[in-house]
Amino acid sequence: MADTVVAIPALIHIVREVGSYLREEFYRFSRSEAEYKTARDPVSYVDREAEKRLKEKCHDLLPEAGFLLEESGSEAHDQELLWVIDPLDGTKNFVHGIPLFAISIALLHHQKPLAGIVYAVLQDEVFWAVRGQGAYLGKECIRVSDVTDPDKLLIATGFMYKEPERAERYFQVLNEVMRRFGGLRRLGSAALDLAYVATGRMDAFFEMDLHPWDISAGSLIVQEASGKVTDFLGEENYIWEGSIVAGNPWAHEAVLELIQQQQLGGK
Repeated sequence: MADTVVAIPALIHIVREVGSYLREEFYRFSRSEAEYKTARDPVSYVDREAEKRLKEKCHDLLPEAGFLLEESGSEAHDQELLWVIDPLDGTKNFVHGIPLFAISIALLHHQKPLAGIVYAVLQDEVFWAVRGQGAYLGKECIRVSDVTDPDKLLIATGFMYKEPERAERYFQVLNEVMRRFGGLRRLGSAALDLAYVATGRMDAFFEMDLHPWDISAGSLIVQEASGKVTDFLGEENYIWEGSIVAGNPWAHEAVLELIQQQQLGGK
């Protein structure tokens, strides 16, 4: 699939173009315009319009590929090539006027990421990778951190709300992370968490109850930046299983050990 490399400049153009729409809407959007898929899960016309634009442009780029989309579901998802798109990762941040959200697009080949791009819209930062060809921020090659001192590790996470019994074990992990490591952050965008791990801004990221569109692009970027990515079982089914641990190799193992002590699985 070497021709995918040629598509990267086109993908960067696409995310910047749709990103301009998101940027304009961010500065005029009113919180009262938000709708809710569930009591705690907002969505808006902005998500839907951005997804529509991304789908049209990705279809033009690669007509033979199917789609897995956050807002409108799947279409020909059993195709050899599959676009996995989150048009606005960090919707709650967007709705509340917090400037941390991203576009995430991955191209899967036989259900494994072949190319991925995460666009931090307001920061105008493009993180991208092609399998086997490294990870980049714009034109600069990026790598995960080499930090192994627990007191200097900065860990990112997200909070899960399902199944109270499991949530209690998850909070025990959070407690141990705060006790053992240098810092804990919750940014509200898994795509950005992973992109920041790939650049070494964060040393590791873990979360559960995620979806393929949250992590398909970012997980590839971390791997291509010499990081390690698994699910909570230490296996490689994170995209479909719903849990993820990503980080520099040392930080990944340190966080995974705490998670497995609490016997947390994925979904």
